[in-house]
Amino acid sequence: MKHGPIALIDPAVPVIAIAPSGPLFEKTASNLQEAAARGGQVIVFSDAAGAAKLKGIAVETVVLPDVDPFVAPILYAIPVQMLAYQVAVLKGTDVDQPRNLAKSVTVE
Repeated sequence: MKHGPIALIDPAVPVIAIAPSGPLFEKTASNLQEAAARGGQVIVFSDAAGAAKLKGIAVETVVLPDVDPFVAPILYAIPVQMLAYQVAVLKGTDVDQPRNLAKSVTVE
């Protein structure tokens, strides 16, 4: 969040965070507080415990079930991918033909 990314935060750009409870939660929460203080619209994907702690910071929270940390990356990837898909559709982007996508790989 330091330097470059923090300069991009304003009320027009949402800040999307994946913040499951765990050893790095407090650092993530600190970064989200910093983003909110600069007017960022914070949207959080977290478990129930994390969502409760971030209640005053996030404008929207998606509560996911508590799972073993081993499978958490898979669980959290699904709603984030769905969000990306829905935003692309709303923007009118062709999700089946992303620009600059190479259809083949050339190896020399």
